Amino acid sequence: MAAWGERLAGVRGVLLDISGVLYDCGAGGGRAIAGSVEAVARLKQSHLKVRFCTNDSQKSRGKLVGLLRRLGFDISEDEVTSPAPATCQILKERGLRPHLLIHEGVRSEFDEIDTSNPNCVVIADAAEGFSYQNMNKAFQVLMELENPVLISLGKGRYYKETSGLVLDVGAYMKALEYACGIEAEVVGKPSPEFFKAALQAIGVEAHQVAQEFEIAMSYDDASTL
Repeated sequence: MAAWGERLAGVRGVLLDISGVLYDCGAGGGRAIAGSVEAVARLKQSHLKVRFCTNDSQKSRGKLVGLLRRLGFDISEDEVTSPAPATCQILKERGLRPHLLIHEGVRSEFDEIDTSNPNCVVIADAAEGFSYQNMNKAFQVLMELENPVLISLGKGRYYKETSGLVLDVGAYMKALEYACGIEAEVVGKPSPEFFKAALQAIGVEAHQVAQEFEIAMSYDDASTL
């Protein structure tokens, strides 16, 4: 392993994923990945600027941060870039009224959004909400539109819970794309705009940032931060 001073040469900031990097979600709120709480604390004590980027679309930012703080992380809501607030901004700017196929845990993020007479569909990680009935309703809304718009909060294939791997929103997004003959607009990772927003929040350029930082680090090596 190269010395940390060499590996961080020219780096001013770090973008950290949350689910599967800081913690594994699951029953009881999930559990912190070994060493992650300490690693985040050491990064925040360093000269580096830290931003947390997540595609978690089952929880509002407030609920997610509350969970992470209970697990021991030093993190605040304004340090998190997530797709739901970004999607709401897009909807307002473009005058879009969504049919929402989302998890109840994130519905509060859309409280100020007009959902009457939908002219688009917003899909997120709805978990058990991905029933045939709900998927078919989203399909019908899209097929009735002259210019169908499908916005997906991320496009992950699967993620890890404490009980094992589970399907993510990407599998259902692809089903609607195929059925409707359209291409979804992705808000969240890996969308470049999502990362640009995170970079703007910490005031650094892309070449000055380390992404997906190695949480499973050697703390003796990391002591040089």
